[in-house]
Amino acid sequence: MSEMDSRNEDMLDRRDSAPGEERSEEHEVAGGLSGYLLGFGLAILLSVASFIAAQTDLIYQPAVISALTVLAIAQMGVHLVFFLHLTTGPDNTNNVLALAFGVLIVTLVVLGSVWIMNHLSQNMGAMDAHQAHIMP
Repeated sequence: MSEMDSRNEDMLDRRDSAPGEERSEEHEVAGGLSGYLLGFGLAILLSVASFIAAQTDLIYQPAVISALTVLAIAQMGVHLVFFLHLTTGPDNTNNVLALAFGVLIVTLVVLGSVWIMNHLSQNMGAMDAHQAHIMP
């Protein structure tokens, strides 16, 4: 195999990578340092934006919860891509499925708990004076 063929294959390999996937080269001092620093910077920026959104009047008060939710989801995305290296590449299919299954289980547990607590609250009668007196 000639040197030109090797270079062409290397260029094809670079183009055939998922977004967020980093390849370290032999001549680089730290292969993924720039990616980690970018992720760290974005995480700090999103954290500062969350504190600003919560403590100032820049955002309409009823929309603060929505803004914090959007910023939290963005921060989760930054952590998944830059630190956990969870991408849409073909070699990460199992990781994405495991994450989706985990999210499903957590959602079922949380929603099931809220549903049970709601029905318990509706089905429980109010305490009368005698029961309230007995309670410690």
